[in-house]
Amino acid sequence: MKLHRRKFLQLTAAGLGAPAFSHTAMAEDYPARPVRIVAGFAAGGGVDITARLIGQWLNERLGQSFVVENRTGAGGNIGTEAVVGAVPDGYTLLLATVPNAVNASLYNNLKFNFIRDIAPVAGIIRVPMFIMVHPSLQAKTVPELIAHAKANPGKVNMASAGNGSAPHMAGELFKMMAGVNMVHVPYRGQGPALTDLLGGEVQVLFATAPGTTDYVATGKLRALAVTSATRAQVLPDVPPVADFVPGYETSQWYGMCAPGKTPADIISKLNKEINAAIADAGMKARLAAIGGEPLPGTPAEFGKLIAEETEKWAKMVQAAGLKPE
Repeated sequence: MKLHRRKFLQLTAAGLGAPAFSHTAMAEDYPARPVRIVAGFAAGGGVDITARLIGQWLNERLGQSFVVENRTGAGGNIGTEAVVGAVPDGYTLLLATVPNAVNASLYNNLKFNFIRDIAPVAGIIRVPMFIMVHPSLQAKTVPELIAHAKANPGKVNMASAGNGSAPHMAGELFKMMAGVNMVHVPYRGQGPALTDLLGGEVQVLFATAPGTTDYVATGKLRALAVTSATRAQVLPDVPPVADFVPGYETSQWYGMCAPGKTPADIISKLNKEINAAIADAGMKARLAAIGGEPLPGTPAEFGKLIAEETEKWAKMVQAAGLKPE
C-alpha cells in the first residue's frame, strides 16, 4: 500500500505511456458521450462543489456533459473503488482530495492501491483551513490555545468533518507539533461539526472557509490562525499557524484523477482544459468564493503532490495511532 515517491512517479509515467485500448476513442474524438465525475463525498461539500464547477467548464469547452455522481461512504473509498474498477477510457473520473492520500495508511484492507491504480490528471485548487474556536474559549491566539490545552489536557474537544478528513488531519498535526492533548470528536461532515461548535458543544474546529467565515465576521466564532504557509485572501488578518508552530503547514486540495492506464492523450487533453479553467478570471473568482487558490501543473506534478501527501499522512497515522471509524 505504501510506495516510495520514486516508485510512484515511475508508475505514473508507465501509466501515462500505456497504449490505449482498441475501443478507446482518440483524444481528438474525446469525449464522444457523457463523462462521469465521481465525488466520494456528499453533495454540498467542497469535493462536490469543485467537481460541479469543473464539470460545467469541461461541458462548455468539450461539448459533452460531465455529470457528477456522489458515491459516498468509507471516507471516500467507495467512490474511489468505483473509479479504479472502471474502464480506463476517460469516461469515468475521480475528484480526488486529502482523504485519498490518508486512506492509503488509515485502512488496512482496501481493495485497491490508490497510487498504483490511479492516473493523476490535474490539480485544481488548494483550500486553506482555519482554527475556529467558540467565543466561550478564553484563547484568542494560538499561543493562548496551546497554553489552555496544556493546562487542561483531555478537556478541550476538537471537532472534525470525520475520521481521516482534511480537518481531522490538520488537527492531529497541530496536536503533535504543539504537544497538546485535545479530544477528537468526529462528525459526518463539516456542517454538523460546525453546528455543534456554534452551540458550544465543542470548542475547536479546523474548518475550511466555505460556510464558516461569515460567523467570524458576526463574532459567533473566532478564527485564531490559517493552516496554510501564508495568509489567506478570504481572512487576510488571520496569521498562519506556522507563525507560532514553526514548520506547520497543511491545506485541503482537490484534483482530477482517472483510472490507471487511461490513455495519455486523453489525460493530456483534460489537463490542458483544467489548467485553462483555473487560469480563467471568471472561474478563479468562483473558486475563490469557496476559498480556493489555483493548483496548476502537469499530471506528473499532481502525482508528485499525491505521493508527498501519502507519505506525510502515513507518518501521522502511525504516530497518532489513528484507526478508521
